[in-house]
Amino acid sequence: MQLDQEARIYVAGHRGLAGGAVWRELQRRGFTRLLGRSRSELDLLDAEAVQRFYATEKPEYVVMAAAKVGGILANHTQPAEFIYANLQVQSHLIHGAWRAGVKKLLFLGSSCIYPKLAPQPLKEEYLLSSALEPTNEWYAVAKIAGIKLCQAYRRQYGCDFISVMPTNLYGPGDHYDLQTSHVLPALIRKFHDAKAARAPAVTCWGTGAPYREFLYVEDLARACVFLLEHYSDERIINVGFGRDVTIRELAGLVKQIVGFPGEIAWDASRPDGTPRKLLDSSRMFALGWKPEVDLEAGVRLAYQDFLTRPAGQ
Repeated sequence: MQLDQEARIYVAGHRGLAGGAVWRELQRRGFTRLLGRSRSELDLLDAEAVQRFYATEKPEYVVMAAAKVGGILANHTQPAEFIYANLQVQSHLIHGAWRAGVKKLLFLGSSCIYPKLAPQPLKEEYLLSSALEPTNEWYAVAKIAGIKLCQAYRRQYGCDFISVMPTNLYGPGDHYDLQTSHVLPALIRKFHDAKAARAPAVTCWGTGAPYREFLYVEDLARACVFLLEHYSDERIINVGFGRDVTIRELAGLVKQIVGFPGEIAWDASRPDGTPRKLLDSSRMFALGWKPEVDLEAGVRLAYQDFLTRPAGQ
């Protein structure tokens, strides 16, 4: 199915990392009737406001990239905020899309939905097969609920709602607050600040041993448009890069790209999180999509984006 360039497409979270990339990709492809609302313009926690938006703007397609996100520290210290906000936003958007007769909805999940000790690489069928990683289970439970909402509305009402599980994302539009950011932007910020301060070393959390997979966010955006046009199934589908690196290797790469001349120290008293999270993206690759930006090139682009931010924010 080819999307009509005159279609009304609502990108929820269009100012965030993933949503912003989807918005830019749709613009690049010539879509002219994109719908985006800032938090001040539309509070997604307000069910009535979401219903009014759907009734007034009548989107034909919805990309759900709006979520409360953060790294290990944020998930650990704000569990109530993470589970409440994400459950509410998802419920309002998905239920509202059904009521408004939206043609297709794409729900962006997360690789953290998979069990902590699931076999690697992570296949879609491993969902709910064993216990989650405790440091982000609140966010994961909310995302799993979003997946189940899409499946339920698909089964009961025939809605074409699909769920996409991206791996760790990075790139333009990321945020670099050390209290709430994910590992890659946090490393960029740490090494940049240490270089500016002429610090002798940078201390990183954990042992550096866990493996993580990273996908440049513009690649995810291309994947989302591809899936809107080529995928319709209640089964979730993974979107990853296909290879992973250790956090120790990642830190070394960021150190090199930022140009920090000092040492790296590892604080093993801090949590490592899940030992490994490599997605099995074979179903996605079999459909004909592949990522275009490798990790080194992507980190260079991400650092360039960081340097454009006011005070590195």
